Amino acid sequence: MKTAHDTDDILVDDLPAPRHSRRLAVVTETYPPEVNGVAMSMARVVDGLNRRNHDVQLIRPRQPANMAAPLGSRPTVDEVLTKGLPVPLYPNLRMGVPSKRALVKLWSLKRPDVVHIATEGPLGWSALQAAQHLALPVTSDYRTNFHAYGKHYRLGLLSKPIMGYLRKFHNRCDATMVPTEAMRVLLAERGFERLNVVGRGVDAQRFDPVRRSAAMRESWGAGPDDPVLGYVGRLAPEKNLGVVLAAYEAVKAAQPRARLVFVGDGPMRAELAARAPDAVFAGQRSGDDLAAHYAGLDVFLFASLTETFGNVTTEAMASGCAVVAFESAAAGELIRSGVNGWLAGPGREADFVAAARVAAFDGAARRGVADAARATARRLDWGDITARFESVLEAAIARVEPGFALPGLQPAA
Repeated sequence: MKTAHDTDDILVDDLPAPRHSRRLAVVTETYPPEVNGVAMSMARVVDGLNRRNHDVQLIRPRQPANMAAPLGSRPTVDEVLTKGLPVPLYPNLRMGVPSKRALVKLWSLKRPDVVHIATEGPLGWSALQAAQHLALPVTSDYRTNFHAYGKHYRLGLLSKPIMGYLRKFHNRCDATMVPTEAMRVLLAERGFERLNVVGRGVDAQRFDPVRRSAAMRESWGAGPDDPVLGYVGRLAPEKNLGVVLAAYEAVKAAQPRARLVFVGDGPMRAELAARAPDAVFAGQRSGDDLAAHYAGLDVFLFASLTETFGNVTTEAMASGCAVVAFESAAAGELIRSGVNGWLAGPGREADFVAAARVAAFDGAARRGVADAARATARRLDWGDITARFESVLEAAIARVEPGFALPGLQPAA
């Protein structure tokens, strides 16, 4: 296994000898064992690129010692670790520090064929500057709706400047990847250029209904026929959890044995516990344990309107849950209401609550929807996603190297 280089100023880490298809530099300010959608999906992509015989150099902030990944779980890629600082409002996450000079030195000695930037923080901005200084092709991801968080954190006045910064950042890239067609249209209307839709996959072997455990449900106080509603994710204002509580209260009013399970942690935990004292708070879970928690749910309630995708939606679908969500992000892209889930129009909270009641009480409909959701999720293969990701990288290289072109592949418009 290749080793990580842990330094305060990025030390030069030679990329391997040119024996693979491409040298790829991937820059991200979050990565496992941090738990969030960006970290998880980037780890999947990095692993996929490695399996497709690319030499991947992973550049990210050093994580606290108490977050070190278990022995044997480190990525089989070259890692370059930078200084990291806590992210405001997300103290368990780290962001990089300005590092342009170190990155210029790093990439001058061994040039990558393309630089991919997953996050737009200080490290990402430094990587963009360094790549352009060296005339390297650069691609990026649009993964988090920072501008949409303003109303939840009293940052409304900053929404316009944040959007301006994001537009400037991504328009300096040769291509920007977005997870849904709806997001591509929205960003194009706001002046973003060279957008490419690259979705997300789901591990349908890990997230599987067979992991359902009667013992786990009993520990939640639920019997075999009691409806269990649940949510997985950060317990935070931007997740619109008041609507989840409203849906649960409506179900419980008609079926007192209904249960509500929150999987995750965050700043709203105490408030949610006060408002729903009978709810189960399972805390943060991962791996097969997380998959078992999904599989124990009957109805998955996802009311967030700030997602760019929402990996928890596809994980719930793969786990055989009946998903109730607003018509947004992954749910809006993948769910046909009443067929493989239930959708409410964005902001139509009464419709969301009504859909939750149907999902909880109509067992036959719920089982049919859950089976169809599982079938949809099984088609979301990470191998196909990685291949699409790879094609966008190659198109970006072609834009900078006019003599290079893949058959049938056109550079991003």
